[in-house]
Amino acid sequence: MDGEDFFGAAYKGSKQFNQHEIKTANATGFGAAADDYMERGIDLNEQLIKNKPATFFFRMKGDAMEQAGIFDGDILIVDRSVKLVNGKIIVAVLNGELLVRRFHKNFSSAFLIPENPRYKNVNLAEFADFKIWGAVIYCIHSLG
Repeated sequence: MDGEDFFGAAYKGSKQFNQHEIKTANATGFGAAADDYMERGIDLNEQLIKNKPATFFFRMKGDAMEQAGIFDGDILIVDRSVKLVNGKIIVAVLNGELLVRRFHKNFSSAFLIPENPRYKNVNLAEFADFKIWGAVIYCIHSLG
């Protein structure tokens, strides 16, 4: 092996690049034709969060909103900056307890309505300690 040079790979595997910054090449040295149409990955923060400082994640506990498609263990994305309108699903603080319900307001009073017939509507006029925490904008649940 005297006088022979050993050449290693030019790329040593440093983690300073991600997959979108390194162009791919096949054995002939030319990139694949599909590389021109390659899209970057989906960023869930970019897709699901519109106002980062006002957005929070909660884990749903209970079955009060099952008919709305929100199940026990689901992850709720709650935005505190969304304007409250009639029919929105909200996170409310009622006597120190967090509740996820549909908000409904008529001429004289406001209600928190569950999406499960086992639970009763909550008339907000009966409670002094009530705050609307934020509006549920997305629900993420496992299909497995």
